[in-house]
Amino acid sequence: MLIRLKNLFAIKGYSLFVLCLLLVGIGISITMPYLSLYSTEELGMSTGAFGVFMAVSSLSGVVVNSFIAKRSDNGLDRKWIIIVAMLSSALGYGSYFVFHNFFILLIVVTIFNGLGAAAMPQIYASAQESANESKTDDKTFAMSTLRSLVSLGFLIGPLGGTIILGAFGYKGLFLGTSAIFLIIASLVFLFLQNRKMVQSNNRKRQGADMSLFKTRQIRQPFIAFIFLFAVNAINAINTPLFIVKVLHGTHTDVGLVVSICAGLEIPIMLVLGGMGKKISNHALMMIGCVIGVIYFTMLSVSNDSWQIIAAQLLQAIYVAIVMGNGLSYFTELLPNSPGMSATIYSNGSTLGRLVGNLGGGIIAQFIGFRYVNWVCLVLVTLSFVILWRSRPHEEMEVTTGQTRSV
Repeated sequence: MLIRLKNLFAIKGYSLFVLCLLLVGIGISITMPYLSLYSTEELGMSTGAFGVFMAVSSLSGVVVNSFIAKRSDNGLDRKWIIIVAMLSSALGYGSYFVFHNFFILLIVVTIFNGLGAAAMPQIYASAQESANESKTDDKTFAMSTLRSLVSLGFLIGPLGGTIILGAFGYKGLFLGTSAIFLIIASLVFLFLQNRKMVQSNNRKRQGADMSLFKTRQIRQPFIAFIFLFAVNAINAINTPLFIVKVLHGTHTDVGLVVSICAGLEIPIMLVLGGMGKKISNHALMMIGCVIGVIYFTMLSVSNDSWQIIAAQLLQAIYVAIVMGNGLSYFTELLPNSPGMSATIYSNGSTLGRLVGNLGGGIIAQFIGFRYVNWVCLVLVTLSFVILWRSRPHEEMEVTTGQTRSV
């Protein structure tokens, strides 16, 4: 495994991608735990208004990503897309301590966050292009490793945010986050080579990939990923409340559940990424659904918090597959359109989290915390059926020239 990790750095620019995605994870997670507190306590938003605020700003990212994806694959230089996106993110986070009016802040943050959302999928797309040029046979492992660095950033960021908040307050928190995105923009400007899409490699193949978005082999997995990410978001909201309010567990139990799952995710992502040569990403996603079914079945019948703690190994595997190999799944389906594949994955995750965050609390309010697990079980099962129906066929292999069948 160590040798394979070392070999990844033979991919041109891989060290830069590693550093950028780690910083992206840290930058987002520094502020994320405190954004709701700042908005409700300092700006006076209601929880409902904050939900609308986050929903609108998230959807703006989906719109911008969809607009940029095709153009980035047709020759628009990714380097400048990433730089503009990072600068926009820096301005977006800086806007929180400049504007205090709800509607002005909503407009400004929606614009800047929408433009900033293109950064991560375009970094992934640049990494995929570099991996293609390097002729490496470890592309899945390379992309899963990069995705794990975002998760690592999410482990580091909240601790850094706590320290900054205690020392400098909210102003320091937002300025620090903006500074991280400015650093990433500077690194990309200095070290990422200008790269334009090579058009001589048959526009016909690009057109074939783009038209695939209209087929069920792309459309249906996209819907399945929305469900899978929604389930993950619902689980993050519901499980702590389920432990405390239904199973009468302690806050220590909640902390153990969160820390065990988070601690296992990254090594599992690396291991699963290393299995890319032995098992297709489509088969791996279906295995992830089966594991999700088992996990939510256990939660649905559990009567003690230790059972939830023990089940976190399954949850960590589920999260590692969906988040770690999801990008490689769409890259495998659209090998000639890295911008489009990364954007489909990014938009699916954004919409899924949005649906989960908005729907999780509503479902729990009407049917109870335990039955939320049954809803998640149904959604994961439905995702499995969708992925089974959209499994790669021989005609897909002819169209893309590279898609593998399960």
